[in-house]
Amino acid sequence: MELIKRFVKRIAAILIRPAAEWAIIATEPGASSLRLLRYVAILSLIPALARFAGASLVGWYAPILPSLAGALVIYLSSFAIVYAVALAVDALAPRFGARKDFASALKLAVYSATPVWLAGIFLLVPGLSFLMIFGFYAAYILWCGLLILIQAPAERALLYAVAISLAALIAFLAFGFVEAPLFSPV
Repeated sequence: MELIKRFVKRIAAILIRPAAEWAIIATEPGASSLRLLRYVAILSLIPALARFAGASLVGWYAPILPSLAGALVIYLSSFAIVYAVALAVDALAPRFGARKDFASALKLAVYSATPVWLAGIFLLVPGLSFLMIFGFYAAYILWCGLLILIQAPAERALLYAVAISLAALIAFLAFGFVEAPLFSPV
């Protein structure tokens, strides 16, 4: 029960007061694989299961097996996108005058994706999928984290956040093109 409370508290804090939460996250030790398993594995279930239910049970009545395959692609792509974003943050750090630190970049990628996964609940009702736009709040959370975790200079952090956000969006859309045919209606 305590673990669930801490999990929910982290989600609320990263959404409501990201700058203060990044300062706490920056001081946390811990294996990055545990962070991925505990946080990404749980939150990335939201869009995967919502899309599956929305496509095969609620809205379009797409075939179950392809929809399950699509949900699996969505779920696994979350891990790939988080890792790719962490690599991009780390690789671009010197270009933007920031500190190169893959462990911090991975923390940044994991926690800044929180709004995207939570907005995934809107995939449950196909007509509400446009509300995934709320996931763009992740760009602001990323920007806040770049200042604290990667120590990006304030005057370059916005452009850095835009570059990373665009890279993440491109990766998200690329995986979307792979999974979209799996959710085709009958």
